[in-house]
Amino acid sequence: MARVPSAVLTVPHRLRRVLRASARRHRTRRRPTPAALAPAPRSRPLTRALGLVTVVVLGAWLGLLVVGDVRVPVGPMNTTMTLRPSLTGGTKINLSPLGALQLESHTAPVRLDVNIDQLDPDRSQALVNHPERLSGLQDEVARDIAHGTADLAVRSGVAVVTGATALGLAVYRRPRRALAAGGLALALLAASGGTAYATWNPDSVLEPKFSGLLSSAPSLVGNARSIVTEFDVYQKELARLVTNVTKLYDATSTLPAYQPDPTTIRVLHVSDIHLNPASWKIIASLVEQYRVDVIVDSGDTMDHGTAAENGFLDPVEDLGAPYVWVRGNHDSLVTQRYLERMKNVHVLDDGRAVTLAGLRFAGIGDPQFTPDRSRTSGAEQSQELAGARLASALRDQRAAGTPVDVAVAHEPSAAREVDGTVPLVLAGHLHHEEMEVMRYGTRLRVEGSTGGSGLRAVEGEYPDPIETSILYFDRDTRRLQAWDSIELGGLGLTTAEVSRHLPKENQPGATPSPAPSTPSSATPSTTSP
Repeated sequence: MARVPSAVLTVPHRLRRVLRASARRHRTRRRPTPAALAPAPRSRPLTRALGLVTVVVLGAWLGLLVVGDVRVPVGPMNTTMTLRPSLTGGTKINLSPLGALQLESHTAPVRLDVNIDQLDPDRSQALVNHPERLSGLQDEVARDIAHGTADLAVRSGVAVVTGATALGLAVYRRPRRALAAGGLALALLAASGGTAYATWNPDSVLEPKFSGLLSSAPSLVGNARSIVTEFDVYQKELARLVTNVTKLYDATSTLPAYQPDPTTIRVLHVSDIHLNPASWKIIASLVEQYRVDVIVDSGDTMDHGTAAENGFLDPVEDLGAPYVWVRGNHDSLVTQRYLERMKNVHVLDDGRAVTLAGLRFAGIGDPQFTPDRSRTSGAEQSQELAGARLASALRDQRAAGTPVDVAVAHEPSAAREVDGTVPLVLAGHLHHEEMEVMRYGTRLRVEGSTGGSGLRAVEGEYPDPIETSILYFDRDTRRLQAWDSIELGGLGLTTAEVSRHLPKENQPGATPSPAPSTPSSATPSTTSP
């Protein structure tokens, strides 16, 4: 048997020892050290910093909400200035009930809100009586705004520091932490102010963004280029605009004695919009400002009644009030079917009745469809027949114990046929306002064009004004108590007038008029006014 050298026999033992040593070294490298098991040293300070920033921002915002505003006279107006947190900055000027305008005046995490509270009667009247003072109005307004902004900056600084300090004390219960929150809030406000100052754009007043009834303001005062090149013309137009805004604000001081209470039913009567898209903004603003309960549209919302025009009606769903509608001679059955699918629209035709906000309405669509304004033979007779059908439906409603309070037709010639069967009938078609009490006691109210006659406004020498009215009804008697006629300047005009009217029976010393009486003989004359 061959003899194996001892060196060869010892190789496996040496190899096992090397492998064991290598395994021990490998386990030692993978074993977590105490330092690795310890939490990251920076995670807790980061959490504290984020918490402190949250407290500062929230406290500063609460402070601004509570005391961060100042009341400042600016030119002929009394205003309230406020700083608000914002992601985009800028300046917003609220001129209720006309709307608002926004200026891209600066870029900062704060926005300047300016609310026009009211016009000072003495200062505004002096400006109206002496339009030449407009030449110095810009400097006066600049001084007033600078004074108000400085006062607002001081007050906002106090509000921000106080709010952040108070919230920091409530959260941390440590004076040092609370003071740190207040200091950080002051630093953030200073940084915001510095950013606003560095990005301030004085030319932003030449390119404002209008909303509400002020949407037509660019057409009133011109664009930035015309203001620069024709400043004297701009001054005259601005004087007219200021004059009419003053009239609008002063209207409430000269209105008759009737004061609607919260239980009064408010109905907005519109008619003959004729595809004017600006009408929807005006109607929505009036619904909000007057807290309107029902909108009544007496027809000619469209111009040609085609399916392509139907998209124009989509804003009706967002007006904020039920919408009662009858077909006009520019509205087709295609238009009517499109409106019938909207959940807040109530299409009245063939004497159909509906009760909304405590009032019962019934109406009939125009029997004529003449978008080209053609005159067909027998048109007047068809209107009389439609009115007679509506009158018959009104008598049936009364016999059933559900009398109608307001009837609606498009043409006055049809509306006259219901005399004696309803207290009030609403119509349009004439593009100007009329009101009369007919022979048997029914009041006929004809609305003007709420669209300023739409695109047809440019056909005449003088465009039609935009007309609408607010009707006030007593909730118990469901009778008309008063109405406000609202007239806004048509294309290129600058008038804005609100006038209140009272029925004779509601005027001081008058006796209530009897209810409409059913005619005992033939139907009264149907001659159109």
